[in-house]
Amino acid sequence: MFRILFHSPEIPGNTGNAIRLAAVAGAELHLVEPLGFSLEDSKLRRAGLDYHDLAVLRVHADLESAWRALAPERVYAFTAEGDVSYTDISYRPSDVLLFGPESVGLPEEVKQDPHVTARVRLPMLPSRRSLNLANTASIALYEAWRQHGFAGADR
Repeated sequence: MFRILFHSPEIPGNTGNAIRLAAVAGAELHLVEPLGFSLEDSKLRRAGLDYHDLAVLRVHADLESAWRALAPERVYAFTAEGDVSYTDISYRPSDVLLFGPESVGLPEEVKQDPHVTARVRLPMLPSRRSLNLANTASIALYEAWRQHGFAGADR
């Protein structure tokens, strides 16, 4: 089961969309505090629709707590400064796909964390700052899942 890790997400709608993404793709969603919203936020609930009960969602007090809980073998940190394309990775179901907060992306110390296997990028046109967090997580997760034949999905 692929694992999505949002480090300090700020926008409830993005996390709500990621809850829905995790539910429909059979992934786990992990959130590292501080969160920029309450898990009871109406925008988060609305974006996640009725998928909240179908998603595996865990909240961790800090990144070290997340590492202890996840015990990751490989962590892919998605960043605009990544040096590996998301399509050049042979994903494993136990991989952690790590994303930073919407306003600033992953802090430098997180990108350099020894748990991080590679810093990964999605292609964008020049002079564009970033892609939406939920959209980026969706693209990355679906590429990883595609590589495994969309295991478990209805066809």
